Amino acid sequence: MKASHLLPVLLASLICAAVGAHADEVSVAVAANFTAPMKQIAADFEKDTGHKLVASYGATGKFYAQIKNGAPFEVLLSADDETPTKLVKENAAVAGSQFTYAIGTLVLWSAKQAIVDSQGQVLKNGGFDHLALANPKLAPYGLAAVQAMQALGVYESLSPKIVMGENISQTHQFISTGNALLGFVALSQVLVDGKIEGSHWVVPAKLYSPIRQDAVILDKGKGKPAAEALIKYLKSDKAKAVIKTFGYALS
Repeated sequence: MKASHLLPVLLASLICAAVGAHADEVSVAVAANFTAPMKQIAADFEKDTGHKLVASYGATGKFYAQIKNGAPFEVLLSADDETPTKLVKENAAVAGSQFTYAIGTLVLWSAKQAIVDSQGQVLKNGGFDHLALANPKLAPYGLAAVQAMQALGVYESLSPKIVMGENISQTHQFISTGNALLGFVALSQVLVDGKIEGSHWVVPAKLYSPIRQDAVILDKGKGKPAAEALIKYLKSDKAKAVIKTFGYALS
């Protein structure tokens, strides 16, 4: 091969090597309610940065326990703002890296039509055997559901009908499979292309504490290029646009 032909090949090889040298992998613990948007953001992140993202989805409370027990997560996308704050105070996360990536919306939802009315009166009228929500001790959306019911004065009467999911994903599964006729989930779980199948009531924000979802770099991600790149990427206009399409508000 002529030298003039070799030059482009050599340059291409050097560029690939340079990209590979800077590519990194980041292990991320992601709140279950953020599963759908995170999968889209992860694909965009890998394409745009060259870094690889390995995500685990679950309850924030369980992730906290795993992180304290040495789990190899490098970034946490929490379902609340309290857990990242606590981890920073306990020197298990990087101070100054915490920020609110999304503000969640609680919705009362049934997979069936004409079950949940537009005012949420079904909670007072009854007519159902099971009401699903995520464990309020582990999942902020479960806690928000309890707060909303307490504000409406129906929590005590509905308590015997409550079935708890370990996290918001399992709660959604209870409802979608019909094991519970209705329940409280994240708006992001049921909003598809701007539409919601079944019947629903978006719970007024005044009925529960704001679900501020914070991200933070964990101790094991300190100084790692991919961890820092992910936090930066979550603040980008591209990532924010994805987050908004799933029904979240931005701070």
